[in-house]
Amino acid sequence: MDTRLNIRQMLEQREHEMLSPYAAFSDKSRGRARDEEACDIRTIFQVDRDRIIHSKAFRRLKHKTQVFLAPEGDHYRTRLTHTLEVSQIARTIAKALRLNEDLTEAIALGHDLGHTPFGHAGERALNRVCPEGFEHHLQSIRVVERLEKHGRGLNLSWEVKDGILNHKTSGRPSTLEGQIVKLCDKIAYINHDIDDAIRGKIITEDQIPKEYTDVLGTGLGERLDILTHDIIVNSAGRDYIAMSPAIEEAMYKLREYMFESVYTNKSAKDQEAQAERMIEQLFHYYNRHLELLPEEYYQRVKNQDESAHRIVCDYIAGMTDRYAVAKFKELMIPSAWSVY
Repeated sequence: MDTRLNIRQMLEQREHEMLSPYAAFSDKSRGRARDEEACDIRTIFQVDRDRIIHSKAFRRLKHKTQVFLAPEGDHYRTRLTHTLEVSQIARTIAKALRLNEDLTEAIALGHDLGHTPFGHAGERALNRVCPEGFEHHLQSIRVVERLEKHGRGLNLSWEVKDGILNHKTSGRPSTLEGQIVKLCDKIAYINHDIDDAIRGKIITEDQIPKEYTDVLGTGLGERLDILTHDIIVNSAGRDYIAMSPAIEEAMYKLREYMFESVYTNKSAKDQEAQAERMIEQLFHYYNRHLELLPEEYYQRVKNQDESAHRIVCDYIAGMTDRYAVAKFKELMIPSAWSVY
């Protein structure tokens, strides 16, 4: 019998030697819904990260809205670049606190897999029209449990799914790695949305209230540096992730400012009503014409796996912005009308 440790086991052993006692250890994972043979070179959380990166849902994020719909310019964030920025900030904090960087990365990369086309406008539209409601964090779990791999899902670990499920403001992640991602999601979107809003001439840096910039700094780099350091300093050696009261208050006040000045700004959001109507009409159309769903989805309808409403939601939520527009034109606009 070969008693030598394989690479995965050596990595697991190294975690116990190097990581904080508050870290989530790979060999102590609660495991997967379906048992499978462990990889010999990657820990369970490394496997999860790789499965997310190679999923179709992850690739589609590159053509999904972050804040600005169809922006004119190459440098505005998309849902994919948002995800990567969350991952970068979260990994920096996890490494500094000697927590599990692989778990942190997997949660960060998977947290928005269930987002709709057109950002939160699409989410609002589906939530209105679907009888069962719609929330993107729940849809992210559906993606990894039911929709990827032709219905088999990605079979991710319990810890990664817990972090994805609980990344929203009211969530309560069970691991410190999940708590980091929950905070870093806000840190990333507040700051990169400021950057995009300045690029789009919605606001200027000087318009951000001085009471916030005095605490958090000016400019993207300085704010990220202050917020990152604050979390590390206030979380070191503790069994929870924390910010200092002053920094936390300023960050949430800055978030309120963004809602008032950007997220509800008519110049930035003047296309959202049209996008919502488009999503609603696609939902109603496919519910009347279920046979036009892709075969994989229509087969689920025929099998009565779930309600037709939910299956139509799954299909539309997975669309990219441009695919949703293309399907709307194909189904709703007579082809002759496009010739002028």
